[in-house]
Amino acid sequence: MITRGRRATLKACANSSFLAWNAEGDIMDWRITLSDIDMGNEEIEAVDRVLRSKWLTMGSVTQEFEKAVADYVEAKHAVAVTNATAALHLACVAAGLGPGKEAIVPSLTFVATANAVRYTGASVVFADIAGEQDLNISVEAIERSVTERTRAIVVVHYGGYACAMPAILELARRHNLAVIEDAAHAIGSELQGKKLGAWGDVGCFSFFSNKNMTTAEGGMLVTSDDALAERLRLLRSHGMTTLTLDRHKGHAWSYDVVDLGYNYRIDEIRSAMGLVQLGRLDRNNRRRREFTRLYRELLRNEAPQVTLPFSSHPGVSAAHLMPILLPPGADRLRFMEHMKSRGIQTSIHYPPIHRFSAYREEGDAQRIKLPITEEVAARIVTLPLYPTMTDENVLEVVSCAAGGILPKGC
Repeated sequence: MITRGRRATLKACANSSFLAWNAEGDIMDWRITLSDIDMGNEEIEAVDRVLRSKWLTMGSVTQEFEKAVADYVEAKHAVAVTNATAALHLACVAAGLGPGKEAIVPSLTFVATANAVRYTGASVVFADIAGEQDLNISVEAIERSVTERTRAIVVVHYGGYACAMPAILELARRHNLAVIEDAAHAIGSELQGKKLGAWGDVGCFSFFSNKNMTTAEGGMLVTSDDALAERLRLLRSHGMTTLTLDRHKGHAWSYDVVDLGYNYRIDEIRSAMGLVQLGRLDRNNRRRREFTRLYRELLRNEAPQVTLPFSSHPGVSAAHLMPILLPPGADRLRFMEHMKSRGIQTSIHYPPIHRFSAYREEGDAQRIKLPITEEVAARIVTLPLYPTMTDENVLEVVSCAAGGILPKGC
């Protein structure tokens, strides 16, 4: 329910002053950004300790970070890497993807999800999403996409909201498929009391600078499969049987190379940041969920023509994104320009991958139709959401949004 005080704030926000403009007519700065980082002296001090230690490459701080994430997710193993794309690539390699094999992937995601499959030489098969209320991959669409060449399902927990993991795992068991969780949005999300990332064979997290916790760049794989974890660690560092830290400590003097690996290591500086950020995560995720609830309350009253995905979704979300669907026929570009003119940053998550030039040929060859993805992708807009914003920020975004939804041609 919107109180009288909140309505007054909405009116005040609608009349608030615009930003200063530069000589080219562009906004000089955002008043309300799409995302922001909660970072303080603890991260600076943690990085300073690493720098003073003079051990900068992957070492004991990274091992501590890995253990902390594994304990948090309740997985047996965590393997830190340089970014989430590297994590996805290693997961695809370890799942046995390669030339002549296929992986089923949603198109409504960041392109790295599909790129990681193609890095192995395997083919991407795009499956449609469930609907306007659930922007995750559809179980029925996955089932229709399985062929004799399918080796894996790559699910994406869009915005931190859980895919239908029990049904997807049952389908995967029937067809003997690996399940890779792209949990880039979902650190801290849960379904049925179990953390996302820990449901499939392997989960992949992102610590990019706009994520719920950040190491600037960074990623993590989690798994409870001992053999898979051992292979991932080998693949992360050139397929070498010992690490620089092992040799520094005198635990080994040489090494063998037993697999075609990669240089996907993280460093101690980022791992130190990650440990501090992990300690902030639950509090910040709660704040994100509070702002999401406020957004939905206000938008239902002030802009009822807007569709609010995941309004009654199961589980506990990390609330990474605040997506809305404009009504059919609304002019999205004009809406986003309207928000920009008030200094409010918005975005689109995501332009569907199968429409990108690099994927059109593959998509045409598959002859797969994605009608729900295309309908949603044409109407979706992401509103600002981050833990350091305020109720007043949300009120202002909603006020501006409600005044900017216009049909095309108006």
